Amino acid sequence: MSFIGNLRGDKIIWIVVLSLSIFSFLPVYSASSNFGVNLIFSSVFKHVAIIFIGVLIMYATHLINYKYLRGLSLIVLPLAILLLLITAMQGNEIDGANASRWISIPLINISFQPSSIASIFLLIYLSNYISKKHEKKIEFKDSLIKLWMPIILVVMLVLPSNFSTAFMIFTLCLILIFIGQYPIKKIITIIFSIIILTTTFIGVSQKYPEMLPNRLDTWSNRIENFINPSIDNDSNYQINRAKAAIATGSLFGVGAGKSSMKYILPQSTSDFIFSIITEEYGLFVSIIILLLYIILLFRIVIISHKSKNLFGKLLSLAVGLPIVFQALINMGVAVQLFPVTGQPLPLISTGGTSIWMTFFAFGVLLSISRNNKVMVEETNINELNDEL
Repeated sequence: MSFIGNLRGDKIIWIVVLSLSIFSFLPVYSASSNFGVNLIFSSVFKHVAIIFIGVLIMYATHLINYKYLRGLSLIVLPLAILLLLITAMQGNEIDGANASRWISIPLINISFQPSSIASIFLLIYLSNYISKKHEKKIEFKDSLIKLWMPIILVVMLVLPSNFSTAFMIFTLCLILIFIGQYPIKKIITIIFSIIILTTTFIGVSQKYPEMLPNRLDTWSNRIENFINPSIDNDSNYQINRAKAAIATGSLFGVGAGKSSMKYILPQSTSDFIFSIITEEYGLFVSIIILLLYIILLFRIVIISHKSKNLFGKLLSLAVGLPIVFQALINMGVAVQLFPVTGQPLPLISTGGTSIWMTFFAFGVLLSISRNNKVMVEETNINELNDEL
């Protein structure tokens, strides 16, 4: 009772987040069937445990004043960049598995993605920097180290292992900087500089393919297959199976747990879980899920609009927009609106670090909305006292 009684902030966000999280148990259980009987329950139990911990993270975060994130970002961001560097230096494979995105904690044998931590705290850091400099004229020389250097470091360290994530981080950074009224000419200069750096990086990678084994071929193949799709092309195996699952589902689906594509569709519990949902529950439920993410987008914008300070406005967009963008990209990939990116469906796909960072982001949003409400109530009380 005390737990529910202490729930504060935007009630719609609470309802949508918890609804999507609880619903995720069904498609994860069904999609885990392709792992074999022995692994179904362990996979589902792990997912339930991660979601439960995520809800606790969201609950704890929403009770903390979001303004404390100003100082926290100054501490966590350098550590996250260091972890990204360590992850990049450990090589592309460890014991035959892709290790370019993950880092393992010694002794307790738990792995996590530093990119999930680095991306959200980079955006928090930018929100803090821009809000502090908003009253003053930002000089390019002064901002080169404190503003652009963290962005370049994070993007370039994430890029080799995850192009889509690096691109999304950079795009969101530009959106925040643009909203913060950074000089347009300087933004364009930086964009062209990044393009030149990226082109140089790709050129060097092509000349020395051992730097990024298979990654460059993967990127080019995905883009080429998206531009020139071919049903008979084995490279389009994933997306063809995903579209077949969606087509099979029709309007109301084949029924819970009755998906046939989950046995042959790779990444059915993460990257392509939306296809499994559509196959089993139909287009009707898929549209509801899409609408729930759109509702989250509206609530994010409303929270940002109601915030009484620039840091709160920027922070709402910084932690909220990546979640909605990621969801739209995931669903867009399933219907071939975008190339295959490897982005999970927030709150529904299986995962670890990314799920916890998503719940942390919602906790921050709820903290901002909670403080907005408190400030409105205090303003109303002060006005009433003035009238008396």
